[in-house]
Amino acid sequence: MSLQSASLDRRNFLRAALAGAVAIPLGVTLASCSTGGGGGATGQKSAKNPFGMADNTTVDAVIFNGGYKTDYVDFAGKILAKEHSGSSVKVKPETKIATTLQPRFVGGNPPDLIDNSGADAIGFNSILDQLEELQDVLDANNLEGTKISDTLYPGVLTPGEFDGKLKALNYVLTLYAVWYSASLFEKNNWTPPTTWDEAYELGGKAKAAGKYLFVWGKEAATYYQTLVIDSAIKEGGDEVRLNFDNLKDGAWSQDSVQKVLTALKKIIDAGYVKPGGSGTQFTAAQAQWSNDQSGLLYPSGSWIENEMKSQTAADFQMTGTPEFTVTTGSKLPQTALRSTAGEPFAVPSAAKSVAGGKEVLRIMLSKESATNFAKTRLAPSIVKDTVPDDAFGSTALASQISMLNAAKSDTFTFTFVDNYGTNTDQLVLWNAFLDGKSSVNQLTDGLQQISDKIAKDDSIKKITVK
Repeated sequence: MSLQSASLDRRNFLRAALAGAVAIPLGVTLASCSTGGGGGATGQKSAKNPFGMADNTTVDAVIFNGGYKTDYVDFAGKILAKEHSGSSVKVKPETKIATTLQPRFVGGNPPDLIDNSGADAIGFNSILDQLEELQDVLDANNLEGTKISDTLYPGVLTPGEFDGKLKALNYVLTLYAVWYSASLFEKNNWTPPTTWDEAYELGGKAKAAGKYLFVWGKEAATYYQTLVIDSAIKEGGDEVRLNFDNLKDGAWSQDSVQKVLTALKKIIDAGYVKPGGSGTQFTAAQAQWSNDQSGLLYPSGSWIENEMKSQTAADFQMTGTPEFTVTTGSKLPQTALRSTAGEPFAVPSAAKSVAGGKEVLRIMLSKESATNFAKTRLAPSIVKDTVPDDAFGSTALASQISMLNAAKSDTFTFTFVDNYGTNTDQLVLWNAFLDGKSSVNQLTDGLQQISDKIAKDDSIKKITVK
């Protein structure tokens, strides 16, 4: 979820409402306001129509228009038109998902399919009761006649499972890394850092070359929060992740977190971060790295290549490297990755055509659609065996496969930002910190207050993470 895309890590999902981005009071679910019924006209169920979608159905889809754009859903719509007489998919690209969908959920007329991603996504805990279970999509065969659950990468369903129920299908296999230009590094004989000390040393070399180590933009300041948390989990182990996800008191004061924040603060204070990011639109800031090459490194989800495709210097050779550790003795190896499924697709229960929403998902999970996505978006979907050995000529995509292979089973993710929609409030604190206007202690206290406010509010449904 991203902006994966307008994309806050994409990347990836369901975030801003409970942080105040939209007018949903904490603890009040949209379901409590709905008068919906839904379901719509249905047709005869069969192997080729497992959900009984009626002919002449127009599937209403609101899709996040971020780094992955929306034409991959249009592609699935063209297939649907061939498979179901008189039917089509009406795709509405949106960046303001919560702003668009809140009144529709409240009014009981939500779309048939939603991609709830980006900075203005709906906090997932506020709409759980209004979403269909999607196990029947997994149990269905894809267009090639293979059971869908047998075609997916391991672990990709977890982000969409709540209380044992699959309420969202995250379509994109997203990993988080630090990205750089392999050609620029080779030209200058630089080596991608593996520890924060090495990153600091590289910052000195960047400064000597008239460049910066990092750049950032105001809407994506929390990409650095992701880098910090991932690095701290690698350094301190799974307990660090669980303390964050379960909103434990003092989670931001954990030793490994403080060590990473201190290391980042040292880089900021040394002047190795390009100033002015809090006043720079995020894709413009990213272009300072990918096109102008005034910055060496950029932390992001794997949507970054596609997002900056039109603003990347020739022969840039975009490549990812695993996020840094503090020491060489970290509890997880340096090759460990935050890898998870992103871009959460869901089908509202009050939709006019629940069957239509599920059928579009089924088509998207076919090999034809998934291969099209990987080829055109330069990122893998959750469907296995759709990226060839040459990675469609993409150095970034090839490096993703290489990093996944090196990580093996050492992958992890965290979900509290997405579950409770904290990104909007956290952005304010991170912009100030990256600007050099706050200390590690001030950032720690502010971030802990955001978590504590949710933890102490009994009206907010909590999601226990194990």
